[in-house]
Amino acid sequence: MPLEIEEQYDKIYRYCYFKVQNPHLAEDLTQETFLRYFSQNTYISRGKPLAYLYTIAKNLCVDYFRKQKSSIRELPDEGKLLQKTDAGKEMDLDSAIALKQALNHLTEEKQELLLLRYVNQVSVEEISRITNCSRFVVYRKTKEACQELKKYLKKEDFL
Repeated sequence: MPLEIEEQYDKIYRYCYFKVQNPHLAEDLTQETFLRYFSQNTYISRGKPLAYLYTIAKNLCVDYFRKQKSSIRELPDEGKLLQKTDAGKEMDLDSAIALKQALNHLTEEKQELLLLRYVNQVSVEEISRITNCSRFVVYRKTKEACQELKKYLKKEDFL
């Protein structure tokens, strides 16, 4: 299954931006991800190209933080990560702020899972490959994260 590069480029950029919180660095990491992806053309033809692409991006982000010896990060301001949901509809500022606050109450693992599933629209099967979890675990954790978000948003009168 060949990947649509332009579509995946934007998704990998959002993923890297989510991890490093720096637009220029995220762009560099995204470019490096694709360079490494295409340099391994023997792996591309074997099956799981999307999982491989995200694995490269994740490893590059981890390597960056190892070099910096600092992995503390927060979600971006009302920027690229939170602006698009529901197939590209823009959120209003109040909704974006409320969602950011709610997301900050989730673990990093759950934040990443929601980013992959709902922002980047990665399938559950692909997420299970990327995270090395079963599809059941991905479904369960996604459901838990959504319930936590709903609970927080209801508590804050946003739902």
